[in-house]
Amino acid sequence: MPAPCDLGGRGVLVTRPAAQADGLCRLIEAANGRVIRVPSIEIAPVADPREAAALLAQSWYMLYFVSPNAVEQALALVPDGSWSGVEKIAAVGRATAQALTDAGRAPELVPEQRFDSETLLAMPELADMRSRRVLIVRGEGGRALFAETLRDRGAEVRFAEVYRRLRPAFDPAPLLSRWTETVAAVTATSDEVLLNLMEMLGPEGRAHLLATHLVVVAERTAEKARGLGFVQVEVAERAEDAAIVRAVCVLLDGAARVV
Repeated sequence: MPAPCDLGGRGVLVTRPAAQADGLCRLIEAANGRVIRVPSIEIAPVADPREAAALLAQSWYMLYFVSPNAVEQALALVPDGSWSGVEKIAAVGRATAQALTDAGRAPELVPEQRFDSETLLAMPELADMRSRRVLIVRGEGGRALFAETLRDRGAEVRFAEVYRRLRPAFDPAPLLSRWTETVAAVTATSDEVLLNLMEMLGPEGRAHLLATHLVVVAERTAEKARGLGFVQVEVAERAEDAAIVRAVCVLLDGAARVV
């Protein structure tokens, strides 16, 4: 697949966790961009996994995995990737679906357009959830929309929290000293990633960050960013690496040569 544009050597700051950034970085480099890695979230197991492990071992009508991290950490607790006691498996997007497929069972429910809870909730299979038991596999905290909506539709919903999101230690001084010359765009795949990045850059980096083109993967994150003071914000069509790079191309080069 040809690169969507020529980034002309401009720098793109990638904030994904270190273990999950390689695919996006390769696509940026294929578009002649220069990758600047600043992981703004670190994924770690929960301090006490016993409750999550007990929930994962039960039978459920549906398990909903909110990220590839949820799949990886759940399998560390309950290695049966076929989920034989579960009638349906749902995944928030393609990367999560692929992780489940690789582990032994392809999910039955995956959004086809935008990869988020709202799109999944619109699927007809989830319209009537009366007396259904649903387990949401996620990190500590997180959005409550999916659970609240399914409860309104009659489901019994529990959470298996299998990982923590930590803010990495980071010395911003070297990056900030050359920010204007080196950082043309920033990517942020969640509200938390964006807020962590602001904290990591500190007060001295705020003006630099707000003046930089920003690519996000959800309109809610774009709204958060605009509220913080970002001016140039582009929402990728999907939470996928290729879509993120296309959005970077749109921001930096306009629509020309974007495919």
